Amino acid sequence: MAVAWIALNVYAFTMFAWDKWSAENKKRRIPEINLLFVALIGGSVGAVAGQQILRHKSYKEPFRTQLFAIVVLQLAAVSFFVFRLMFAKS
Repeated sequence: MAVAWIALNVYAFTMFAWDKWSAENKKRRIPEINLLFVALIGGSVGAVAGQQILRHKSYKEPFRTQLFAIVVLQLAAVSFFVFRLMFAKS
């Protein structure tokens, strides 16, 4: 499962790199909904890394806010499950 998560995040980062290259070279772009979907299904670390490292879509609204919301949602979900595991009755 960890390998799949890592692969998904590498894929998300690669999508950001490809989209930035496409923008700079006036090629067909990756739709924002696709970038956000990959982040939503678990690639948010790679997406945020691509956004920050590549400086791609870091100021574009509402994309930036939507990606931030996905990250907050995922952190809340992970926190909930960790909390449940820590305090579950045996």
